[in-house]
Amino acid sequence: MKNNNQGVVYSTDQGRTCPDCGMAIDQCICKNKDETPETDGIVRIGRETKGRKGKGVTIVSGIPLKPTELKKLAKKLKQKCSSGGSIKNNIIEIQGDFRDLLFDELTKLKYTVKKVGG
Repeated sequence: MKNNNQGVVYSTDQGRTCPDCGMAIDQCICKNKDETPETDGIVRIGRETKGRKGKGVTIVSGIPLKPTELKKLAKKLKQKCSSGGSIKNNIIEIQGDFRDLLFDELTKLKYTVKKVGG
């Protein structure tokens, strides 16, 4: 019979520990998952085809939002473009070439926006 509830909950060395990462509560890396990523304040819009068999996607990076808010913004942008897409590593990918439309939309939302690439 195997006990599935294994793991340290309290240690005399460090006090209470996080059940997810095993670190002390004050050094827990789990609670930092939902923090705003470090950016320079400039949202960059570009087009990329690498690894997609020639299909182009519009890349939006550098948005200083928490992951939950980034997901809401991505949904709004995808609806505006009437296209699909995803979020990977705090980068919004939208299927198709919508650089001009996204540039205007993000400018309306008071972001500093730059187009990158050719």
